[in-house]
Amino acid sequence: MTAPLRIGTRGSPLALWQAHFVAGQLRAIAPHRSVDLVEIETAGDQVRDAALNQIGGEGVFTKAIQQALLDDRVDVAVHSLKDLPTLAVAGLILGAVPPRGPSGDVLVSRRHCSFAGLPDGARVATGSLRRQAQILNHRPDLRLMPIRGNVETRLRKLDAEKLDGLVLAQAGLERLGLTREITEVLDQSWMLPAVGQGALGLECRADDTATRDLLARIDHDATHLAVLAERALLRGLGGGCHVPIGARTSVMDAKLTLRGVVLSPDGSQRLERQITGPLASAETLGQELAMELWGLGARELLQAP
Repeated sequence: MTAPLRIGTRGSPLALWQAHFVAGQLRAIAPHRSVDLVEIETAGDQVRDAALNQIGGEGVFTKAIQQALLDDRVDVAVHSLKDLPTLAVAGLILGAVPPRGPSGDVLVSRRHCSFAGLPDGARVATGSLRRQAQILNHRPDLRLMPIRGNVETRLRKLDAEKLDGLVLAQAGLERLGLTREITEVLDQSWMLPAVGQGALGLECRADDTATRDLLARIDHDATHLAVLAERALLRGLGGGCHVPIGARTSVMDAKLTLRGVVLSPDGSQRLERQITGPLASAETLGQELAMELWGLGARELLQAP
């Protein structure tokens, strides 16, 4: 009998939605093989009352699942790609990136109908330094409040703490059937997404050829190349998952356009540039854009206190 295909996932509602989505795609192409979900608790799940950079920062939502892969306790790891560090783990590969969901950020508010309509001094919560820096760059009058927890927890805190607004990823709300909570999709002219936001990353062991072949069948080439460009940009800037760096890619007629932004944590300074080139040269484009931003002073912004 063929062994089940084991999918490693976090246990949050959003992570389970993503894992079930991937399981459905795999069952469709391999109906003869059962697919099981294996829930794994990560460092980010264990410590919920501290900032991510205080509990290890990069990889807090992925390392435990990657270790389960290396230990042959699971065959596929399903990650929110924005949480996956850009430095590869020896023995693992990014086997597939399915078609991307919405990549943007949204405002959720019970009191106001738009971001522009937030009054001076409004209290807006976000758990992301990238979002914080871009919000302060756009609206330095706002009061930014830290927040942790899954989507549902953050929505409860919005009401319990009587916040004026909450900024979250659009994809997460839509995947959980919470589109009705969205007050406004924020304009990406000033709020660039996180690297890989809205995309899923499926890892497997590099020597597991059977699983690699299966994942290749659900890979979306244009999305995969787009996120490789974004991740090359982040890697070239020396940044991790929790830094004030944003990126946005668009693909048209075998051409890829990548916009990148680097900000000081307080939002007072912003560097933004764009590059366009062949889709097949995605990673090279990301590296070149990183070098350009580096030369313009990105190092100083990223090292600002």
